Amino acid sequence: MADEPAKTISTHIFALRTTANREDQVMDFVASNVKKRGLDVFAVIRPHGMRGYIFVEAIDRQAAEQAAFNVPYARGILPKEIEYREIEHMLEQVKRDVDIRKNDIVEIISGPFKREQAKITRIDKAKEEVVVELLGAAVPIPITVKMDAVKVVRRDTAGAELEEQKEEEIDEEPEAPRRGGGPLGPLGP
Repeated sequence: MADEPAKTISTHIFALRTTANREDQVMDFVASNVKKRGLDVFAVIRPHGMRGYIFVEAIDRQAAEQAAFNVPYARGILPKEIEYREIEHMLEQVKRDVDIRKNDIVEIISGPFKREQAKITRIDKAKEEVVVELLGAAVPIPITVKMDAVKVVRRDTAGAELEEQKEEEIDEEPEAPRRGGGPLGPLGP
């Protein structure tokens, strides 16, 4: 018995069409069906950024269809089987080093401020967030967005150096002597 080779299971990936923005609910219902019925479904996947579809990895088409049967917001399994290489780039989150610096001019590429230009005021690499101020706004309001929601348009290296010099000059400026010894200045007692 110890000499028997391990059995390899051939699985297939199917795309399940869903109502947009209901992917998480469909996943919960499908997972519940799989557990209740003991189906040969190995994974239910919702790729980041893809709306209206989830992927079901199952032993065969019948198991995938049974898992999606009578599920609210599920619109059916697509007829063509999906190759792993077609969805591989959606599944593997590759951490990439983004070169964003303070005072960079960026364009916001997603969210309510899409296509707006802004200036980076603070970077939080641990949370992968940046704080920006919109350039077109009358009053600068700090807005926190994810790093992947901005792209660098212009690097403001000269502006950063000038700002640092101004901060140094302010720190070195001697305090002007006060006239008229009272707390109200020259007009005081």
